[in-house]
Amino acid sequence: MNDKKKLLIVTDAWRPQINGVVRSLERLADELIGIGFDVVFMTPQSYRTLPCPSYPEIRLSLVSPWSVRRRIEEVQPDYIHIATEGPLGIMARRAALDRGKCGYTSSYHTRFPEYVVSRWPFIPIGPIRAWLRRFHNSGLGCLVATESLRKELESHGHDNLMFWGRGVDMALFHPRDGLDDVYAGLPRPIFLNVGRVAVEKNLEAFLDLDLPGSKVVIGEGPQLEPLRQAYPQAHFLGAKVGEDLARHYAAADVFVFPSLTDTFGNVIVEALASGLPVAAYPVMGPIDIVGGTEAGALSQDLREASLAALQIDRARALELAANYSWAHSTQQFVEAIEEAQKRRRAQEAARRRLRLLRRS
Repeated sequence: MNDKKKLLIVTDAWRPQINGVVRSLERLADELIGIGFDVVFMTPQSYRTLPCPSYPEIRLSLVSPWSVRRRIEEVQPDYIHIATEGPLGIMARRAALDRGKCGYTSSYHTRFPEYVVSRWPFIPIGPIRAWLRRFHNSGLGCLVATESLRKELESHGHDNLMFWGRGVDMALFHPRDGLDDVYAGLPRPIFLNVGRVAVEKNLEAFLDLDLPGSKVVIGEGPQLEPLRQAYPQAHFLGAKVGEDLARHYAAADVFVFPSLTDTFGNVIVEALASGLPVAAYPVMGPIDIVGGTEAGALSQDLREASLAALQIDRARALELAANYSWAHSTQQFVEAIEEAQKRRRAQEAARRRLRLLRRS
């Protein structure tokens, strides 16, 4: 008899995408399996898909409420966690509410309203925020990665917010010797950015900077070719993963993070674990990770921050990265979904008592 607790994770973001959401969920699953959970994913790979308008790398599932409900009944999960607010997330939320057994928790990975408006500025942000509030508030709890995000969502009417931090694989991302070949031929210092090459990442703010040495961008996305043409002096290396990515982090001199819309920034802690000081704006994500530390430089003047980061002792970055482990992150996740179930059981008990009182 299988007595493992079964968790169903529903996500519209999945391979072959390379982003923080996918990496976080994959690592979370590995850690959960290691402590005795049975983890099942519901992803676009099981359904027909269409490319997302203006971002064809993202595939949108063509899915019906019936097919999602059937899949949930097949899995019979003890917990349902909805990671994204795309077609699969929407249908899974509806099915979980109709099913009424274990409810669901969700997580807020992406500042979706800000992303939409960055692509289509004519769309009003208010209705998007209202829809997201309904999406997440109908669950048992919404998991957020930073205190800044919690405060922002509370200001927009979100409730049941719970903390789930992130980690970094320090067995992969760490300082390395003998990396002279990684950026061979490029003038030093190397200012590096890693992530999706998309409008919401604000890469022009980095590429426009007057900096010494070389600017390097690692990643793919819909802006890759336009930016490559617009900034011929920058070096666009495409997507990299695993050891290859880790070597490029470790061989750089400063990690520049120009995004104004990220909720966390997994790439920031990957850079720190590689011994790479961080330069960024003092906004959500960077301010939560490196704010008040000696591991990075934050400024409204990104050039000033980038040059200041050059002077930072790389040991400070390593010290900060040591605070982020996937084991601790996973424990936070488990505590959150367990607390959400306690909340559900308490609510059900209160409803039963109320029904008994009404009958008496």
